Amino acid sequence: MKRVLITGAAGFLGSHLCERFLKEGMYVIAMDNLITGDLRNIEHLMPNPNFEFNHHDVTKFVHIPGDLDYILHFASPASPIDYLKIPIQTLKVGAMGTHNLLGLARVKNARFIIASTSEVYGDPLVHPQTEEYWGHVNPIGPRGCYDEAKRYQEAITMAYHRYHGLETRIVRIFNTYGPRMRLNDGRVLPAFIGQALRGEDITIFGDGSQTRAFCYVDDLVEGIYRLLLSDYALPVNIGNPSEITIKDFAEEIIKLTGTDQKVVYKDLPQDDPKQRQPDITKAREILGWEPKVPREEGLKITYDYFRNLPTERLYEESNHRGFEGFQKKED
Repeated sequence: MKRVLITGAAGFLGSHLCERFLKEGMYVIAMDNLITGDLRNIEHLMPNPNFEFNHHDVTKFVHIPGDLDYILHFASPASPIDYLKIPIQTLKVGAMGTHNLLGLARVKNARFIIASTSEVYGDPLVHPQTEEYWGHVNPIGPRGCYDEAKRYQEAITMAYHRYHGLETRIVRIFNTYGPRMRLNDGRVLPAFIGQALRGEDITIFGDGSQTRAFCYVDDLVEGIYRLLLSDYALPVNIGNPSEITIKDFAEEIIKLTGTDQKVVYKDLPQDDPKQRQPDITKAREILGWEPKVPREEGLKITYDYFRNLPTERLYEESNHRGFEGFQKKED
């Protein structure tokens, strides 16, 4: 039985990856420090004899007894509301956490894949974004802690690949959605659905002309799985190239939820990307992958998940465990 370590396992993507690798007949070692992750995302996996959970911060030394075949490094705050509150921890998990796990991969002779992001492209001057585009990132802006952590993560991963001959993979993830997203994490899709369910005005930042491209989580997990098992070491975009403006997306959510919200507009945050659309030519050619789930179908599944949450979950604060006073304690 192959053994896989998944960091960030109690997060949105991490929990879906745990399910997929268990389904593939592997022994899954899940790791999360639960700063933004939530044990409720993986509690249904706890009785599985091929699943174990380790409460650990990967910026500290990581020890896993026994063999490891694969390491998936998905630990990181991933929404602005998180990484703007804990910028140092965000940088540390991208730098020190990746270094620790690359060292572990080298000792275990494990294949290593990192969750990079479309944010490495920053506010892009090239559209759609290809893997050859180097990006347009403000390293000292408020979003720089996340963007540069991911860019460094890619750089050190390629260094281990080239210098040590480590088998590494880099997935650049574009906007993804589905069940188990945190309703109040500040990202546009759960924000819109949460506002609709609570009967609040739907808030658009900017004039709504900025674009995003949303990929359903099952499609994304399939792309990650195929990339991990491929022989390709350079970055690969995984996302849905179907682009939509935020204004049109708000209208889709209002139609989906059957609510009658008013749309209100606020100032666009600094360095917020105006356009975001993946060029997935490499994923198609190298992995034989492209998204299958239409946005209409994926949104319905996601809305049903949010709609069936206990009422108190709709009003949970976005401040997750460990946030209060956390910045003062960061070193």
